[in-house]
Amino acid sequence: MDSLDALLSRLFTLHRKTIELSLGRIERLLAALGSPERNLPPIIHVAGTNGKGSTIAFMRAILEAAGKRVHVYTSPHLVRFHERIRIGTEGGGRLVGDSELFAALTACETLNKGEPITFFEVTTAAAFKLFAEHPADYLLLEVGLGGRFDATNVISWPKLSIITPVSIDHPEFLGASVDKIAFEKAGIIKPGVPVIASFQDEAALAVLRRAALHASAPLTVGGQDFSAREENGRLIFEDVNGLLDLPLPRLPGRHQHQNAATAIAAIRYVEPGLAQDVYERGLAQADWPARLQNLTKGHVAALAPPGAEIWLDGGHNEDAGRALAQAIADIEDKAQRPLIVVCGTLASKDTAAFLRAFKGLAQEVLAVPVEADQYSKPASEVAAAANAVGLSAVACGSVELALRFLAAREWRVPPRILITGSLYLAGQVLALNGTLPE
Repeated sequence: MDSLDALLSRLFTLHRKTIELSLGRIERLLAALGSPERNLPPIIHVAGTNGKGSTIAFMRAILEAAGKRVHVYTSPHLVRFHERIRIGTEGGGRLVGDSELFAALTACETLNKGEPITFFEVTTAAAFKLFAEHPADYLLLEVGLGGRFDATNVISWPKLSIITPVSIDHPEFLGASVDKIAFEKAGIIKPGVPVIASFQDEAALAVLRRAALHASAPLTVGGQDFSAREENGRLIFEDVNGLLDLPLPRLPGRHQHQNAATAIAAIRYVEPGLAQDVYERGLAQADWPARLQNLTKGHVAALAPPGAEIWLDGGHNEDAGRALAQAIADIEDKAQRPLIVVCGTLASKDTAAFLRAFKGLAQEVLAVPVEADQYSKPASEVAAAANAVGLSAVACGSVELALRFLAAREWRVPPRILITGSLYLAGQVLALNGTLPE
């Protein structure tokens, strides 16, 4: 009998050579499964370039603080596939279990009958089957790639659509300009279904406005219809329903204030009248691994120089680089720690654009490969990209070797180490550290 790992490995080899964005394959499989996408709880559908996962994390925490059962579908996973599928339960959700995941994936593979299909499509179909089998109050559904032809876009009538900040990423599939990418993201907008657009580039916002107008979909825009600002160590949120004076989000970084604001605006729409303390508890409880995650214990932490800080983030595009650099610069630092960036990226990413924001902030970049990923950019190329934007860089064979390299030096002040450049790299670091997302 197959093991779950063997089944996932076999499915992962499906249709891998190119990504052909289309809905036909998953529609066929879902029909064979009995159309579970028609039996889902109210859906909040989330597209965008950056901030999708964090916005979903805030929404989940707020809804769960209100006593709601919340299904969650996100991608990619960091360490285990199970992270992609969270089943809503009383008192908080749980990651899908081995036996139920195996059963759902086996049913999808059997009913697909060897027809062409992608890994994301078949696993999305399995997720819909699982979500339809468990009652919940909401499904928070993250787009995998783009929006218009993403497998999640087979749903016909979400409760709400959200589009987080749009910027350049996956240009080989979505287009090389912000307006073209925004057009693909806007594909999740449905006739008459309200849309919340997070704080956007003007070019992206213009595209989203046209799409919403064409679909007669009411549009709420961050920075215009709702806002968030920090005052005296508090997050002040304001929209047409009034003001909320809240604690700063648990997730660090100024960019998370905007993600939290988008989440609050969404929940104020779907659950009007929630007490302020629900939002307070939600912001305090929200958790999203590998987003400026401070690693203080574990194998990776033990490899670093004594007293060093280690931060882990899966950012990988230009806008994420700017937000991350700003967040690192904002960390209070009386000791004036030198910043070392350990960076690994995929071959498809613009590494120089991602690292540019760290010029003048990072003392050095240690370039590493994203291990066990055939699409990894060689460490030498990552180092060359760092050099190209004025950063001193050294190529290392792995994150572990990079940390040992740093530990062998003498430090007047222990460094701050940021490991970043890819969610896949972040997942490998969490696995190496023994820190499994829950």
